[in-house]
Amino acid sequence: MSLQINATEQIIKIAAITLTGRLDAFEAPALRKTCDAFIANEFSHFVFDLTDVAMLDSAGLAVLVSVLKRARLKNGDVRLVWPREEAASRILKLTKFDQVFVSIEKSEIVPRGF
Repeated sequence: MSLQINATEQIIKIAAITLTGRLDAFEAPALRKTCDAFIANEFSHFVFDLTDVAMLDSAGLAVLVSVLKRARLKNGDVRLVWPREEAASRILKLTKFDQVFVSIEKSEIVPRGF
């Protein structure tokens, strides 16, 4: 019997988005637009670095949930780097985002070994 080889190319597009400041009703539309562009370009994996986010409100949280849903529909996922600011971190914990999103360390944003 001869050797059979089946090979497929696997390309995973990861959007790493760093946010600084407030993710609120005034700023959320800009983030949504940015994420929409990535999704339109076949990105299905997202990392949001929230290290320097000082405050989040429901509009900002809604964008993160929307991206998570859309990513998972494309067999992707979303990871969060947790904010340093206690107020922002508390909002994520109160809304159970720590149970819905995978939290990573800032050093894990870029895959190692390449």
